[in-house]
Amino acid sequence: MSQITSSGNTSPSNAQLEALVHDILTEARNQGASAAEAGVSLETGLSVTVRLGEVETIEYNRDKGLGVTVYFGTRKGSASTSDFSPEAVRETVRAACGIARYTAEDEYAGLADAALMAREIPDLDLCHPWDISAEQAIELARQCEDAARGCDARITNSEGASLSSHQGYRVYGNSHGFIGAYPSTRHSLSCSVIGGEGEQMQRDYWFTVARASGDLEAAQQVGQRAAQRTLRRLDARRLPTCQSPVIFSAEIATSLLSHFTGAIRGGALYRKASFLLDHLGKQVFPVHVHIHEQPHLKKALASAPFDNEGVATGARDIVRAGVLQGYVLDSYAARKLGMQTTGNAGGVHNLIIDPGTLDLPGLLKRMNKGLLVTELMGMGVNTVTGDYSRGAAGFWVENGEIQYPVEEITIAGNLRDMFMRIAEVGNDIEVRGSIRTGSILIEEMTIAGE
Repeated sequence: MSQITSSGNTSPSNAQLEALVHDILTEARNQGASAAEAGVSLETGLSVTVRLGEVETIEYNRDKGLGVTVYFGTRKGSASTSDFSPEAVRETVRAACGIARYTAEDEYAGLADAALMAREIPDLDLCHPWDISAEQAIELARQCEDAARGCDARITNSEGASLSSHQGYRVYGNSHGFIGAYPSTRHSLSCSVIGGEGEQMQRDYWFTVARASGDLEAAQQVGQRAAQRTLRRLDARRLPTCQSPVIFSAEIATSLLSHFTGAIRGGALYRKASFLLDHLGKQVFPVHVHIHEQPHLKKALASAPFDNEGVATGARDIVRAGVLQGYVLDSYAARKLGMQTTGNAGGVHNLIIDPGTLDLPGLLKRMNKGLLVTELMGMGVNTVTGDYSRGAAGFWVENGEIQYPVEEITIAGNLRDMFMRIAEVGNDIEVRGSIRTGSILIEEMTIAGE
């Protein structure tokens, strides 16, 4: 077994990490496993936080870990460690084998099908290391917070500005002979401030995140946006209870699509715990809605050449002309449902709902009168029934223009109805995560207020 040493500032090389996965799989076979899979990851990073101009935290991290899952027929066991020494690898594999020998057989357990493994690993341009020192990171965070605090005299306090930069390398392999690996980076800058006027205080934030530091918004811009978002919430009112159109702003609209993916995820389906059970091939959105997955977008935050089981990822339609075309499945769930994995072990990879032609001001004009939601609170979503009820804050709109901020309200409906009542998707696309959507206009929801 190859020896990996990590001394001082020296980390294992990428080739050593790939060799380690090969060694783990060999060890599992030597200990009697009929099949095995293993993953190794190494991440390094820097995070700093500045508050009121002073440094609050500086954190360096160098995290590593390995996990192994073994199969004895259809009995499965898993174990993990952060120690890469040969003795630790042997002990970790032994622990996984020990667990597998005592677990019940499960006919659906096992590796993903060999024919589905990623044969080629496309370069998705995911790795852009940022050679930034702690001093430089502190200066950028300070510039960000200064821009927010200096924006307006009503900005009275700050929760701070944070900058982080992380770089990682992930290797996955299994006993089909598949070993795949790719590097990635993720950099972010965020700021949160508090504003006050009279008795009232409000807080809000903004952040930017990207694979490459050059794609981040400027520090001053992030700070000013955080301040402006805070100031616009001052003098918020409550609304009387009513029925009204509702626009979910783009950064909030992603949650609607995450509820959708949760309802078509394999685990919810085979447990019969989804309001979209048995909806494959059925209308679940209006005909103008097209939702698809694009795992190979260059530099995107959720791009991946293969999923957590080594299955090749690929572009596919999930909703076409409003009709549900496919589920979100890993191998286990797929077998339980008598289907094939969709390459979604670990989640969705750049889920996109196609935008219309209107920007947010255009959506407000189309709505004419109603509620723009910019913040959601609470977890009142039942994925079994689709019932939806969450605390909200945002802005009341009349004559297509924002009139005043609102708070302490609840918006309610049923996700099945809400999806079918999507009138328009804006072109103000949110790209800071695994789901890409513009603001979403829903024809009618219940607003509970005074």
